[in-house]
Amino acid sequence: MLKFIAILFILFSPQLLANVPLTTLIPKIKPSVVAIAIHNPSAAPRLKLIGSGFVIEPGNKVVTNYHVIQKLLDESKLESYVVLSGKADNPIVHQIKHMKTSPVHDLALLEIEQKLPALSLAQDDTPEGTAIAYTGFPITGVLGMFPATHTGIISALTPIAIPVDNVATLSPRMLQQLRQPFFVYQLDSTAYPGNSGSAVYRLSDGKVVAVINMVLVKSSREAVLSDPSGISYAIPIHFLQQLMAQP
Repeated sequence: MLKFIAILFILFSPQLLANVPLTTLIPKIKPSVVAIAIHNPSAAPRLKLIGSGFVIEPGNKVVTNYHVIQKLLDESKLESYVVLSGKADNPIVHQIKHMKTSPVHDLALLEIEQKLPALSLAQDDTPEGTAIAYTGFPITGVLGMFPATHTGIISALTPIAIPVDNVATLSPRMLQQLRQPFFVYQLDSTAYPGNSGSAVYRLSDGKVVAVINMVLVKSSREAVLSDPSGISYAIPIHFLQQLMAQP
């Protein structure tokens, strides 16, 4: 009888059923959230914020979207991509030493010199209905380096591209996605330009399950929309783990 009661207590313990309060979780997440910027020593301002990222183990690895850092910069102006950490009024600028990219999955793994607080990656699949949050820099160029958190659930596992009615509207990238589709998470919350590269983490334990994406998915699934639809997409973390495993 006592063993049965103990099992019931474990199964229905509020600590196991409840999510970690966001007021507790956010202060632990924010030190690992960074901004991606273009540094131009002759421009005013010298730093142009272009996206979000987050730090993973061993502390000097930064994850973001490939499309955030894919543009060729002007070498004559000494432009370079950099990672920004710390406070908005006095950010710390980190030079990027190395990078690995996965254009197909729109992921980039950047290496910096200094080690920062790191987020943990989930090692298991994340089912539909899981409560999540993501913290990043929405509309980065306007609102600046002030991290904001949005919440929602994983509402669907959906193919990255869907057939269209008019073949003439298919771009080369969309054709490639149709030939080799892969699945991404659909979220029931709105991400904005600047959120690209934000970590999507579970409210139950704060572990990262996906990376917010705006451009790659919306260019094929929601190309006709000019305003945010209330639906966002994220690249599952196992694609990042594949990139990390590459030499």
